[in-house]
Amino acid sequence: MSDTSNSFSEPVLDAADGTFVQALLEGGPADFPADLRTQTAAAGQDRIKITYCGGHEHFDRCAGNVSPVIFRWSGRTRIAE
Repeated sequence: MSDTSNSFSEPVLDAADGTFVQALLEGGPADFPADLRTQTAAAGQDRIKITYCGGHEHFDRCAGNVSPVIFRWSGRTRIAE
């Protein structure tokens, strides 16, 4: 049996026009791994959800036209069993 308490998943990428951007995730748990803070997102994506430590960390897109695109932590939900 494997321990998946620290597992993560990539966000679903679905860009109809094939346009993607680099995303930088800010905030969230203090122990959120640095290597998960850089993601690839569809250009029009407003939220990124990362599975982490038995829950989902939610990051919402910030206003502004910067690169990389900033997504700020907005909350955590637990995974239902």
